[in-house]
Amino acid sequence: MTVDIRVIRAGQMYRYYLRETVVGDGRRPARTPLRAAQEQAGVPAGRWMGRGLAALGLVPGEEVTEAQLRSLFGERGRHPDADPIEADRLAAGDCPRKAFKAGALGRRVTVTGVDFVFRPQPTIYLLWALGDEETRRVIEAAHERAIARVLEWIEDEVAVIRYGKDGNHRVRPPGGLVAARFHHYEARSGMPLLHDHLLLSVKGQRLDGKWGSIHTTALPENTVAASALYNELVAAEVCGTLGLATEPRTVTPRHRPVMEIAGVPHELIRWTARRSDQIAACMKDLEHEYVTAVDDDGEPRFLPVVSERARTKPNQIAARKTRPPEQKTQPLAQLRAWWKASAILPSGVAADVINYLLEHARAAAAAIRARVAAVVDVALAAVDVGATVFVMNNCGRFHRRHLLAEACRHLALVLRGRRRDPGLDEEIVAAAISAHCLDISEPKTIRGLEPGYRLYTARWACPTSPLATDHPPPRPTRTGTPRPTPASRPRPGPRARTRGRGIPRIPLRYERAILAGAVVREKLRTTTSAVRGWAYDVVAHQQAAMPEQLLAPEPAFPAEYALCAVSAGRSVAGAAGVRRCQSSGVVLLAPHDQQSHSLGRRAR
Repeated sequence: MTVDIRVIRAGQMYRYYLRETVVGDGRRPARTPLRAAQEQAGVPAGRWMGRGLAALGLVPGEEVTEAQLRSLFGERGRHPDADPIEADRLAAGDCPRKAFKAGALGRRVTVTGVDFVFRPQPTIYLLWALGDEETRRVIEAAHERAIARVLEWIEDEVAVIRYGKDGNHRVRPPGGLVAARFHHYEARSGMPLLHDHLLLSVKGQRLDGKWGSIHTTALPENTVAASALYNELVAAEVCGTLGLATEPRTVTPRHRPVMEIAGVPHELIRWTARRSDQIAACMKDLEHEYVTAVDDDGEPRFLPVVSERARTKPNQIAARKTRPPEQKTQPLAQLRAWWKASAILPSGVAADVINYLLEHARAAAAAIRARVAAVVDVALAAVDVGATVFVMNNCGRFHRRHLLAEACRHLALVLRGRRRDPGLDEEIVAAAISAHCLDISEPKTIRGLEPGYRLYTARWACPTSPLATDHPPPRPTRTGTPRPTPASRPRPGPRARTRGRGIPRIPLRYERAILAGAVVREKLRTTTSAVRGWAYDVVAHQQAAMPEQLLAPEPAFPAEYALCAVSAGRSVAGAAGVRRCQSSGVVLLAPHDQQSHSLGRRAR
């Protein structure tokens, strides 16, 4: 994801943000005023944003002061100008208690806000770092507008204020929310990394004018959807303004591809990925410890495979262990000159390509736009979104936010950086829910009655196959077996020899999601006319979703089999996946087996 979230608590966590985050993720010198420290670090001052500023008497774009940050995020959620308000009330003759209450925003809270970190895809901030001034301004403007649009979406669709007994009453903050945005330029390693910290306050005003706290659990639940929306908005505006296009790039084999700017060499991405290499090396050791761990009885504590869920915690540990110390920040002009000079030799990319990176990207975009049409069929998109979300979520149960995130990813994959009509993602989600989803909600609380928390599953029959769930088989239980003595306890010798070999992994859900989407799409296409569309070209749609290196020539056989052959090439097991589809009653490669299998091998 390109959007991260972290909770801000009054006390030590707030002091961390005031000491480092507000000055470009560096170390703020002691007893140095905030604005002076920001000027020394070469980063701009923080700015207020959000529709809730009007209720506080603030203006969007106004500079964020240290006293305002301390009042809103450090003193349990008080008014940003609480100190002047309290001083005026005391001067007017109010008692200290009444003066303190005048500067409060409802009850005092421990969690005062959340920190959203927005960063574009690597190829976008590489163009920002290595391009000219005009390119830099365009990308920064697109980045800021995408953040503002995501904040509006959070205000309108995500944030809710709980009040009443046990928080049973919920309402959207009609006046919006308040946030402070801080603009940063580089990563801790010194590499270019355009990113912004959006410190979002949990305080919101209800319809009756009273202040309450938004439900913070809803924010991390919708972070994936916010990241997908942000990625789509940034890429569409950058590509539309600069004449570029996007292409899928596989970062990790057998994982979901990410959309990057076409024409930017991937060697430049590796040049900036120093921490990724360090985390990957640390992860190998942590995975080895995981698969070789034993309990007191000498038996394996975990399965001898590493699933996606099991990799989450070791990945967080590896990120913390390899985190470099803070470095002294520099002004942006010096950083851009140093980045361009230092990228030539270590990355292995020619100097002409780096100096004319935008021109190379525009040439690649022209080739893509000439051969890939922007075709979006809502009915077929609903099938893809529904099948992918069904497979990739636990036991096939999901919420509306999962469909929305997948719809944004689908549009980014098909449109290749083109702008879409407003509300198209919502239209795909509505089509997926009405046609392919079954409401299985059994709400026990008022929260479960909200539309965003309705629980869905797919309407399709779910066979007992690996397409449905990725849960490993249960471990056999020991019944009637005596406890082994320490002398007779077996040693895990063969398991210790996994170092140096490939640690087995459970097949990834995204691979099965691709296959499931192809099966369902083909079955619906051959049995009903609801997903055909009179002007829809199946081959053009499938090629629009394929990487450039996997594009196949025009098939010699009818178009209805092209989708199946290419989908088989994208699947995990290739011909084995096709046999699985045949066993489920869907014959994919009927009259042209030889040509289809050759196309599948070429795609793999």
